[in-house]
Amino acid sequence: MIRHVVMFRWEDTFTPAVRDRWVRGLEAMRGNIPGMLSLVHGPDILHTARSWDHVIIADFNTAEDLAVYNTHPLHEAIKPLSLPNVRELAYVDFELDNAVPGTDAKDNT
Repeated sequence: MIRHVVMFRWEDTFTPAVRDRWVRGLEAMRGNIPGMLSLVHGPDILHTARSWDHVIIADFNTAEDLAVYNTHPLHEAIKPLSLPNVRELAYVDFELDNAVPGTDAKDNT
């Protein structure tokens, strides 16, 4: 499984109206992009000097499914709302072990 994590720092041009449209677009992706297993997101609540403004975390079956997401029309639809308004953007994609933390995945008893 692949976990995709994206963090945003917004410009002042990311107004509440733009944010609302962007969030609706994010929500529209849930369950509508092949290979996307889950999508969670939210704004930072602590607002520290080192905080980012918003994070997206999405899980995919394979790297190929992540590639489908990257060019899917629902994802393309929100890029004009976010990209012109982002001050900084950071992301990481990593392989996620399917085992539950603290358990031995080989022990099925």
